[in-house]
Amino acid sequence: MSETRRDIHPLLNDRLDWNLLRTFRVIGQELSISRAAARLHLTQPAISQALKRLEEQLDCQLIVRRGPRFVLTEAGEQIFAIAGEMYGQVSQMSNALQKPGDEVIGKVRLLMISRINSDTFDDFLAGFHREHPRVDLEVEVMRSSDIVAALLEKTATLGLSLNRRPQPRLEQHLFLRQRYAFFCGRHHPLFGRTGLAEGDLQSENFVSFTSDQIGGMLSPLTIFRDQQGFSGRIVASSSSLEEVRRLVIAGFGLGCLPIHVVAEDVKNGLLWRLPPDEGIADVDIHLLWNREQKMSRAESMFIDSLRGRLAE
Repeated sequence: MSETRRDIHPLLNDRLDWNLLRTFRVIGQELSISRAAARLHLTQPAISQALKRLEEQLDCQLIVRRGPRFVLTEAGEQIFAIAGEMYGQVSQMSNALQKPGDEVIGKVRLLMISRINSDTFDDFLAGFHREHPRVDLEVEVMRSSDIVAALLEKTATLGLSLNRRPQPRLEQHLFLRQRYAFFCGRHHPLFGRTGLAEGDLQSENFVSFTSDQIGGMLSPLTIFRDQQGFSGRIVASSSSLEEVRRLVIAGFGLGCLPIHVVAEDVKNGLLWRLPPDEGIADVDIHLLWNREQKMSRAESMFIDSLRGRLAE
């Protein structure tokens, strides 16, 4: 450690810009200057300059670039941990200063696609309600395209939705990654058969999501079928996962369904898993909200709390 560096450390409490630590915390979370800039609503040069200023104030290198990516140095890891602890302490201080009359009151309107299975989300809802019992929650199940449209129109607080094409006005964060696979129902001729290959499925009919088309929210499933030369007809369709599941179980045709969502149906003998063993495609569910929308205190707290839980 240099003499200069030893000399400046006692002065950090007086001269360190805490906003730089906040910015560095986001850089460390995102591991990307561009993503950190988008999250903080700043330009990339501003983020880079903030990082440079913090490194100068601390007299140490915080990141090491490796091509287009970077990693935190040992010092960077330590500063990142300290910044996280400080953020938590400030949050606790805010709660301690809240007066009884400051109880959060309001309404959150959440739009979501059907059959989202997430223990993390369920635990978050329970915890948020315990902490803020006077925040009312309205949940509505909708198609992904309708959720995106409602958020763009600022008629809802946030959404949990598929969204293959990022919208400039919407913040988008990964909520859950779902792996899809082929299944058939107990009334289908392939049910219970072992040793099947992908070729055995090529002429079978399908049950499809209405968004399961090229350019749609679930188009990776269509692309896979087309690449494999599947020639069967789409004999039934729905925008609802629950109804697609119902039609597959009824034997209308094969269907692409989220593996973890229908695991209990497979266990109970309602559905049969088909090849390929590795599944078909990953489809991401995103947390979305309109960055231009003026949020109430209750709405902002709900979004920030959920983002924090997902980042853990």
